[in-house]
Amino acid sequence: MTTAQDRTPVHPPRVAGLLLAAGGGRRLGGRPKALLPHRGRPLVEYAVGVLRAAGCEVVHVVLGASAEVVRERAELPGCVLVDNPEWAEGMGSSLRAGLDSLAADPRGVDAALVLLVDQPGIGAEAVARVRAAYVSRDSLAAASYDGQRGHPVLFGAGHWAGIAELAVGDRGARDYLAAHRDAITPVDCSDVAEPYDIDTEEDLAHLE
Repeated sequence: MTTAQDRTPVHPPRVAGLLLAAGGGRRLGGRPKALLPHRGRPLVEYAVGVLRAAGCEVVHVVLGASAEVVRERAELPGCVLVDNPEWAEGMGSSLRAGLDSLAADPRGVDAALVLLVDQPGIGAEAVARVRAAYVSRDSLAAASYDGQRGHPVLFGAGHWAGIAELAVGDRGARDYLAAHRDAITPVDCSDVAEPYDIDTEEDLAHLE
């Protein structure tokens, strides 16, 4: 006999994109990284496009440095914009703010796929590979480049509280991942992405 409960639709897991874009670009003369031009638009727009192309329908973007200016200049329709007034403390505060925002999303999010705004060498193919590593809300996965862990990283919702507790300063989720090394699924992306950062004036040569 089929019951009403049996007919309840089963929704596919929702893996949301979490873009950390709060950096102030201290070594770039104080230019917010989110607004650096890349392919004719602010870098934050490019990164959101990567997450969308990789299949993330839900995207939360953490802003910090010059957040009001980023909101004015960047076109980010459909994104949840999260202000992190403590962005200067380091990546940890932005990660905590982003995970809090995802936890409160009424659509229900099962995992966070974390991407950094200053790594434009990581495109949709690499992000999609890591996204595909989701198995359950206890999943942990990370891109791997020549054997070294990098971004993006995938955090099942079951890990968010533990990650937030240890996310301090610029360490982000590093300490939590080190403590759960054996649980991480590595996803080789060496053939489709380059994990360089845009940190210095010399690094700007990577932008198009």
